[in-house]
Amino acid sequence: MDAGQLVFVYSRLILGAVAAFLAIMLWSKTRDPAWMLMVIGIVVSYIEIVFSVLEMTGISAGNIMFIGSVSLAAILLPVLRMAFFIAAFLVMVIRRYRRH
Repeated sequence: MDAGQLVFVYSRLILGAVAAFLAIMLWSKTRDPAWMLMVIGIVVSYIEIVFSVLEMTGISAGNIMFIGSVSLAAILLPVLRMAFFIAAFLVMVIRRYRRH
């Protein structure tokens, strides 16, 4: 890996870890379903970052199942992250329109 890739990898890992840590701290303080779904989305996002770094370095265990030439985890993690964010926003929208 060259210097640019190292900066890219380290910045994603560090910022992702900070976001996941703060999200988990928020999770312990709130029981709001929308915020809990956002927190789960952030944690899944960090799992996705770690998995992509492991895949980039070649030490990934994600080579168990493939769909074509792409591992199943590489497909499911981004989809899962977006599904949690969509669910959180949907809860917020439904709650907003119920009040009015």
